[in-house]
Amino acid sequence: MQYGHFDDKNREYVITRPDTPLPWINYLGCEAYFGIISNTAGGYSFYRDARLRRITRYRYNNVPFDLGGRYIFLRDDKSGEYWSPSWEPTRQELQKYSCRHGMGYSIIGSEHQGIEARTRYFVPLGETLEIWQLSITNHRAAAASLSVFSCIEFCLWMRKTTRPTFNGTSVSEKLKSEMA
Repeated sequence: MQYGHFDDKNREYVITRPDTPLPWINYLGCEAYFGIISNTAGGYSFYRDARLRRITRYRYNNVPFDLGGRYIFLRDDKSGEYWSPSWEPTRQELQKYSCRHGMGYSIIGSEHQGIEARTRYFVPLGETLEIWQLSITNHRAAAASLSVFSCIEFCLWMRKTTRPTFNGTSVSEKLKSEMA
């Protein structure tokens, strides 16, 4: 069973279906900020030390399997139907799917009900942050009203334990962002 191929021209590995036997990962990062991302947007990120300075959740024994990651959800405001362009965690049937793992970036995209969505994940050189760049194209005959939501599970572990720690978050109206 074939799940993908090398694209020599673009120097990427292209995964053509989301249901790979195991997560197929790529590394993001530079200097001090790093992350691991799977073909369905699972994975985690950390600052300098993968064990002691995790920013997002990582489950050692993969329970639940390949969950906890960088998820974007789209909702059709008219029908109420929702899905994730990365397939996980909703596992909605997609008309098209691809994940392109390149050097320091991954692009995960799909099409569902005439809506094409692609997210490029990367860490800019010299920065200690991650960018999720989402693009949406409507291939329907009529206009679509969509809502977009993002989800990431923060952990902010700074100790030698695998037990979860829970941290408070706050929303900054001025910065239009959530702070952990």
